[in-house]
Amino acid sequence: MGRHGWNSGARRWRLTALLGVGVTALALLVTLLNTLPKDGASTAGTTRDGDKVHGTPVTPPGTLRPAVGWGFTHTQFSADEGSDAATGRVEGLLEKRSLPQNQHIMGWGAGNPEPSRGRYDFTEMDRRIDFVRRTGGTPIVTLCCSPDWMKGGRAGADHTDWSQASLETAPDRAHFKDFAALAATVAKRYPDVRHFIVWNEFKGFWNNAEGRWDYEGYTELYNLVYKALKKVDKDIMVGGPYLVMDSFDPRQKENASTTVKGTWGAMDQRVLDAFDYWNKHRAGADFVVVDGSSYTKDDDALPDEFAATGKLTAVSEWVRARTHGLPLWWAEYYVEPADGDDDRKGWSETHRVAVQAAGLIAMARGGATSGFYWNPEEEKGSGCAGCLWTPTDGAAGGAALPMLDLLSRFDTAFGPGARYETVSVAADDVPNVRVLATDQAVLVVNTQDRPISARVDGRRFTMGAYGVKWLTR
Repeated sequence: MGRHGWNSGARRWRLTALLGVGVTALALLVTLLNTLPKDGASTAGTTRDGDKVHGTPVTPPGTLRPAVGWGFTHTQFSADEGSDAATGRVEGLLEKRSLPQNQHIMGWGAGNPEPSRGRYDFTEMDRRIDFVRRTGGTPIVTLCCSPDWMKGGRAGADHTDWSQASLETAPDRAHFKDFAALAATVAKRYPDVRHFIVWNEFKGFWNNAEGRWDYEGYTELYNLVYKALKKVDKDIMVGGPYLVMDSFDPRQKENASTTVKGTWGAMDQRVLDAFDYWNKHRAGADFVVVDGSSYTKDDDALPDEFAATGKLTAVSEWVRARTHGLPLWWAEYYVEPADGDDDRKGWSETHRVAVQAAGLIAMARGGATSGFYWNPEEEKGSGCAGCLWTPTDGAAGGAALPMLDLLSRFDTAFGPGARYETVSVAADDVPNVRVLATDQAVLVVNTQDRPISARVDGRRFTMGAYGVKWLTR
């Protein structure tokens, strides 16, 4: 089963997040999309001053829109730490790109923010937010996970339980208001953070007795956090529910949706039910957040890895139709199934970048405006399959990798406000390419493991196996 790493400040664990996808041949033709939304001095260490502003905001409050573009999520290892030469190299790369950057408040490189009631420690969080500021990125915060004392554990920094079982536990209902208060404290500390995602993947909100998601519990927590953040500043933008949009092999019947399905599989109806409940009962939302993969829960990319990305389009369209034009974010998206150790190293980087590009195109075609690439860096070494840059543990690290170029160019060409246009694709080339275009740029992806000659937008050119080509207009 494919997995993605969940990294804490102390330990690392893996969580399976599997989804299946697909696309028809007609989806290869780029059509006009009109689904984009309308606009609607550093301190570190332990502090009891929950209202203290940390650092200097880089963006005046109220200037950002709910659609922020295409960026990445920091995980346990990132370029805020390591060799000065390597971290400086990454800072230089990101300063040129200004990508949005997401950080969790506990885990994925951040320690326990409130080890005991009213006692705060934002050391790691401060360092990450400062890194985003230095690199000119748009800071986004995911409000997950929960301090131990809010979920029945022991209080105190020395007692934080970083195990999988603990991190997967949601706050006790009796502490929902305490978690909302922590969210407000974070918002006051970082006034330049204007976008907050509430929780992560419904972790801890599974109803074992009924075999479904505890969407009532999550929505209650979401609404308390939403109101607490709006009380800090009504212009803060809040989104959820960050559900994993699981899907099954189309032959499976139990819990499979009979309405949201395709060659890529069938959606898990329990996920759709959870989303619908949240959507109906939410106190409000400035954007909507989902998470998903292009493969099924059995790690099958149906009917193949490129066609499977059609699920990202189908899910995006389904969500957008129910949220009345709210900007759609993909908090995580995966197109390469992982092995039992959560590694995705079976593809060449050329193959990986091509399928990732197809996935980005699929999300955009469905109306998504923002997405966050997971895990930009590994702990150490000279390489990193699918990472954005090489590990920063040594002076030679921090070198850009192909996925950083794809992500940054995609954000530049197809960021918020982009208006997609139809381009011509020769009939014989339709099965071989994916295309996305605006009036200024065209992205073409070769889905074949062989060189091809393609005619797109009136131009004939050759592409290598799994080639990705950018055209200007």
